[in-house]
Amino acid sequence: MSGETSAANAAAEEVQKLSVQEGAPPAAPAPEAPHPSGLTLEERFQLCRSVAEECINDDELRRLLQNKPVPVAYDGFEPSGRMHIAQGVMKCINVNKLTKAGCNFKFWVADWFAQLNNKMGGDLKKIQTVGKYMVEVWKAVGMDLSKVEFLSSSEEINKRPDEYWTLVMDIARKNNLKRILRCSQIMGRAETDDLSAAQIFYPCMQCADIFFLKADICQLGMDQRKVNVLAREYCDDIKRKLKPIILSHRMMPGLLEGQEKMSKSDPNSAIFMEDSETDVNSKIKKAFCPPQVVAGNPCIEYIKYIIMPWFGKFEVVRPEANGGNKTYTDMADLEADYNSGALHPGDLKPALSKALNTILQPVRDHFENNAEAKELLKKVRSYKVTK
Repeated sequence: MSGETSAANAAAEEVQKLSVQEGAPPAAPAPEAPHPSGLTLEERFQLCRSVAEECINDDELRRLLQNKPVPVAYDGFEPSGRMHIAQGVMKCINVNKLTKAGCNFKFWVADWFAQLNNKMGGDLKKIQTVGKYMVEVWKAVGMDLSKVEFLSSSEEINKRPDEYWTLVMDIARKNNLKRILRCSQIMGRAETDDLSAAQIFYPCMQCADIFFLKADICQLGMDQRKVNVLAREYCDDIKRKLKPIILSHRMMPGLLEGQEKMSKSDPNSAIFMEDSETDVNSKIKKAFCPPQVVAGNPCIEYIKYIIMPWFGKFEVVRPEANGGNKTYTDMADLEADYNSGALHPGDLKPALSKALNTILQPVRDHFENNAEAKELLKKVRSYKVTK
């Protein structure tokens, strides 16, 4: 009996222990390690996510930010003419958000790519001059350059040619021509265009750039999505687990009716970064802005993706008879007023012009007062833009 009693007592003690454990509050999670940015993981995630219309994908982005304190984000650009406001101001907003979230940002000054794509008539010296002008614009508009690198594709590739061209050839070998042609949109071309051999090679090179630059995040426009997806598919081919995360920003429409995209070859389709105050006022006055129509309205898009992120508000000055002055801090309120007719194009357009001119004034001042920048702009304006 004494043995049975001991066993019973031991069993009772175990049950009691389990009951105590079950009733005890769960251990508090380990506190999140402070990040050099001073932001929480969730704040960093939301900041990065806010730059993109599409993210591939959210879970991978969160894991990256959790596991790598200083991720590398990249964007590549062809120096192909004057810079429009989406490339100037929207890119500045996005880069500043990503660097604030703790990323280092690499700009790939794609001079060889512009030559392959016949920009500036394929004249490499002109292309490189345009590249220098574009860097001056970003400096002037307020991009935080403390965590930004500008890397020339021709210079960097020539430093490590064996690494780069091995990558390009492997990507080319692992994809058929049909898959590469689907990427032709990245050059502003269609699959049905009569492409040169250089332009067919271009997507393989752009895909290689991502790995060559050791980029964790591809932060380019929606028009570059197909080649970024190609890079993720290549990771599957080579059994690489960590794929580049794609943060694709929205493509801004042209100012005139029916223009889905801004065009450097059509000066009336966009505001350019060193446009005069008169230019801005004239272009916005002529811009497509149908009353009580938000969808497909380029003026509304400018406010939503440029003015609101820049200032955190949109100020309308108008007579009392038209509703009086009003400051919008919520885009939904502005859209509701515009849809109802409470906000009219005749009041919205002057307010938009004023806000744009405020953003652009430091850029104008820089190109007027800095001798080197002034000379760069003079040269760029003299060049013929080629498609």
